[in-house]
Order: sequence, then structure tokens, then C-alpha cells
Amino acid sequence: MPSLEEIVSFCNTRARAQEIKDFPGAFNGLQFANDGKITKIGAAVDAGLVPFQKARAAGIDFLIVHHGMYWNGVQPVVDIEYKKNKLLIDANMAVYSCHLPLDAHSEIGNSALLAKTVGIQPSGSFANYEGVDIGFVGTWTSDRKALKQALVEEFGSGITAMEFGSNTPSKICVCTGSGSSVIEEMKAAGSDTLITGELKQHFFNIAQERELNLYICGHYATETFGVKALASDCAAKFNLEWEFIETECPL
Repeated sequence: MPSLEEIVSFCNTRARAQEIKDFPGAFNGLQFANDGKITKIGAAVDAGLVPFQKARAAGIDFLIVHHGMYWNGVQPVVDIEYKKNKLLIDANMAVYSCHLPLDAHSEIGNSALLAKTVGIQPSGSFANYEGVDIGFVGTWTSDRKALKQALVEEFGSGITAMEFGSNTPSKICVCTGSGSSVIEEMKAAGSDTLITGELKQHFFNIAQERELNLYICGHYATETFGVKALASDCAAKFNLEWEFIETECPL
């Protein structure tokens, strides 16, 4: 049976979790310990009471999340914070968080895996944050209709497509989660087509005015790939079972 220390060390190395500067509050790495023994690995996009409850029901004692426990800074351990902490202790569940490292990674990153899933061939990266490119650039050999169909097959009919750019885009940018800050970098990368998780309302005007193709597939949905990949790799390394904790977030 692998130890908590061994599991954390593997995740840190595989995801380069301690090498990439992240937003304040991300606090990548082990966020909550257990008694040191791991029997089953879980993956979830968010740390939260419901994901923790579902992970406990699934017998998970090491949960990998993308959005960790401390985004809102220091909080009194009362009310919901107390319930979450008590649940983790009672369930003997450790929580490991990995944010931008699982967006930027060229193999197990959200952007790279989303692109691979829909058939975009890798050619580079873009969207720099503190010296690290967190977005993916790839080539597309078909037309816009085929790209939208590939996204619908992966994410369902709930995606939003704003198609004012090229009908045959040859270079596609992918930035999972929020894409609101990457439009200028997308243009600099020589692309008029972006796949992302969410955008603000005024990007409809930007898409029209700047003749862009913007595909919005859901913040949550576009960030399931990395935690699944890291959990799968970790489970394979230590011969453990793993499970994805689905919370069906529509946003």
C-alpha cells in the first residue's frame, strides 16, 4: 500500500506542481492530509462539500482537484468550512490540488488533452502567465462545421458557438476554463479561432467586430481532463483503483 508521501511526491513531479507560479489561493500540492495510507484515488474539478461527500461514498481517500480549498483565502472554520473539514477527517481523506500546472502541461494538461480529444494536431502554445504558456495551439485540417461537430460530440449540444471568423480555420487556440484574457494572445498566435470554457457577455461584440470564431464549452467541462489524467497516471503507478467524481456542474 503506497504512502501519502509517495503519492504526493509522484503527483508533484508528474504535474510539475511546484514549478509553475499560480494565482494567489491556488496553493498547489497537498492541502489536507489523512493518516498516511492511500487505498483509492479520486479526481474532481472542485473541492467542495458535495464532491467530498461523493468521494467519501466512493471509498476515496486521496482526492485530486483542480480548484482547491483556499481560493477565498483564510476562512474561519465554522459553518460549511467546519463541515468540509470534519468530513475529510471522518473519511480519512486527503486532498491534493493542482491548478495552472494542469492547464499548462503538454501531456496531461486540460488544453492539450481537449485538443487531442477533438482531433487538433499540436503545433505550439500561447497565453502566457508568469512565464508559462497555459494555452494550446494546434492545426485543423477540416472546416468550421467539422470543428463544431467534434465539440458537440465531446461536450453535448449546450456549447455556445460564435462563428464570425474563417470558415476553414487552419490554426486553433485552446484555453480551458476562462478565456477572457487570451484574445490578444490568440491573434498574436495567428489564429482567429478559440475553444475555451467561458467568456463574458461582451465577447459576442468582440467576435463580430474582430471576425473571430469563439467556442464556449463550459468552465467545468473543459477542466475535467487534467485531474482525470493525473489520477489515472497515479493509480497506474501504484496499482490502485481510481474514480472521477462527477458533479454535473452546468457552468
